[in-house]
Amino acid sequence: MTEATTGAIRGTDKPGFDRRLLPPMMLGSVLNPINSTIISVALVPIGVALGAPASQTAWLVSALYLATSLGQPVVGRLIDLFGPRKLFLLSTALVGLAGVVGTLAPNLGVLIVARVLLGFGTCAGYPAAMALLRSEAERTGRDSPGGVLTALAVANQTVAVVGPLLGGVLIAVGGWRATFALNVPLAVAAVLLGLFRLPRPAGTGRSAPRGRLTAQLDLPGMALFAALLVSLLLFLMNLHLRNWYLLVIAVAAGGAFAARELRAATPFIDLRVLGGNRPLLATYGRALVAYVVAYAFLYGFSQWTEEGFGLTPFHAGLVQIPMFLMAIGVSVVSGRRPGVRGKLLVGAVGQIVACLVMLTLSGRSPLWTLLLVALVFGIPQGLNNLALQNSVYFQADPERTASSAGLLRTFAYIGSMVASSATAASFGRRVDTGGMHHLAWVMLGAGVLYLLLTVFDRTLGRAMTPTAQ
Repeated sequence: MTEATTGAIRGTDKPGFDRRLLPPMMLGSVLNPINSTIISVALVPIGVALGAPASQTAWLVSALYLATSLGQPVVGRLIDLFGPRKLFLLSTALVGLAGVVGTLAPNLGVLIVARVLLGFGTCAGYPAAMALLRSEAERTGRDSPGGVLTALAVANQTVAVVGPLLGGVLIAVGGWRATFALNVPLAVAAVLLGLFRLPRPAGTGRSAPRGRLTAQLDLPGMALFAALLVSLLLFLMNLHLRNWYLLVIAVAAGGAFAARELRAATPFIDLRVLGGNRPLLATYGRALVAYVVAYAFLYGFSQWTEEGFGLTPFHAGLVQIPMFLMAIGVSVVSGRRPGVRGKLLVGAVGQIVACLVMLTLSGRSPLWTLLLVALVFGIPQGLNNLALQNSVYFQADPERTASSAGLLRTFAYIGSMVASSATAASFGRRVDTGGMHHLAWVMLGAGVLYLLLTVFDRTLGRAMTPTAQ
């Protein structure tokens, strides 16, 4: 690990955080959220161009999250063991390949393949960033600066919120294929930054002897986890009684996975440690329901503003600017403040208020009411992601920081799958105001559950916050 030679912080002679790591950390971690949200305003143009209804284009959302939900904790575990450099470079290169495939895709099927590749390609960025934060804390002997954690959270949520606006601009200039082509220069920049800035040694990993490589990876545990997750997410993508067998497979795979992990010497996910870490489990549960609301808004509300309200993709992106500005302001102001409970409570209330306002909208509502909804949603967008990220950083086992961060994203993506399924079920073949209201009721229920999980969680006092600013 390259040490920062100018590292005196506030009068101490201890080395400071190596800020040369920030550019690759930031860019790598935002590749997933930008691809998660930029598609939201492209779904309608893609459906028109390829003759696919909303129920089919929803797979463009689900495919990325299915791949990423599986890949994040797996890649995170590999980063914990071997360090971030090689995995970061391989994954970001795959993002560039996915961009080429998506740009040239002749039909919806190939486009879905491109989104799967994007899902796997964006797996390393966020776990690598969290692992680097942890390794820098160990190197310097102090917690990573609160400003770094805040910057990472702000970068992720900024890109997530600005994604629809950027997508609208790209579609206006070069059509929906431009939203896939964007990944090529982003991937090139990420690979170059990784080559020149990331440490060559596996600084965050704990390398295993050659003979114990398979045991360290816990390949059977990974396979059972994959079976559990894929069957569960496929069931959530298309909730129907005829798909009961997928739920049975998920339960069976889950039981086998638990039995395996409880016996394994070096488990993929240490259920014994995780089961005793109530604060971390509670954080994962909150992440799931929080992202049901967040992604239902990003996808469902964006589609409704185009088809139900009559805006162009570009103007649909502009409507979300208030959310972008509010989220940035809230994150910057609250990022250095101690505690997470207050952030979570205000974020929960913000979600509920925004959902209630959504229920008042119709195709004849004045434009300012759409802007009001976006503005209110900016409050939880700015608070929830920051609070959840900081909670995991301080609640997780330091030896498993990357995999714990990846698992946070997995729970978030399960929430996005629920949101995607709810969006498809609410709209069907036609995106109208009635469907949007139905979706808003689902979001409201998730928002209330999020509030209850926060109010009655007595472990939040154990979710520390950074003290080294």
